[in-house]
Amino acid sequence: MSEIVSVSGGPTKPEIIAVSLSKLGLRDGDRFADVGCGTGSVSIEAAKIARNLTIYAIDARKEALRATETNFKNFNIANSKLLAGEAADILGSGDFIDSIDCAFVGGTKNISSVLEILVEKKARSIVVNAVRIETVVKTIEVMKKLGIFVEVVHVSISRSTPIAGETMFKPENPVYIIVGKKQI
Repeated sequence: MSEIVSVSGGPTKPEIIAVSLSKLGLRDGDRFADVGCGTGSVSIEAAKIARNLTIYAIDARKEALRATETNFKNFNIANSKLLAGEAADILGSGDFIDSIDCAFVGGTKNISSVLEILVEKKARSIVVNAVRIETVVKTIEVMKKLGIFVEVVHVSISRSTPIAGETMFKPENPVYIIVGKKQI
């Protein structure tokens, strides 16, 4: 079994990916944007859930895109495009992506613009992961303004680790999962 090639700040923990993707509600044939794709680990798991997924993996960091490219090859991820640059510029240009069904946002630079563009692209579901409380508040405010805010889920995970021949739990940083959906 292949292991994810890592970069600084990633990959997103498997438990966080599981909750985030469950909130996203992917469907077969969806066009999926992975904004701030990092290692591509979210896209890899998304491809296991929905068949014939078209993946747009976006990141401004060259080392992240190199890791994503390697991981996509190692995990046989097809029907994907790696896009280098700021997400707001790439999504807003119209050159690469005409519409999006679902988006996972792991990078929160220019979050207001990114969310506005995803709504313009008719995204029915958007999930943002954040670790900073200021980002959470800003994301909620923007989602409410856009009429898509659903909920925030606070996830805290601890992993077992050995200590003096016994077991203790070591906490991971908590993550906030902010969910937005197109209102019908």
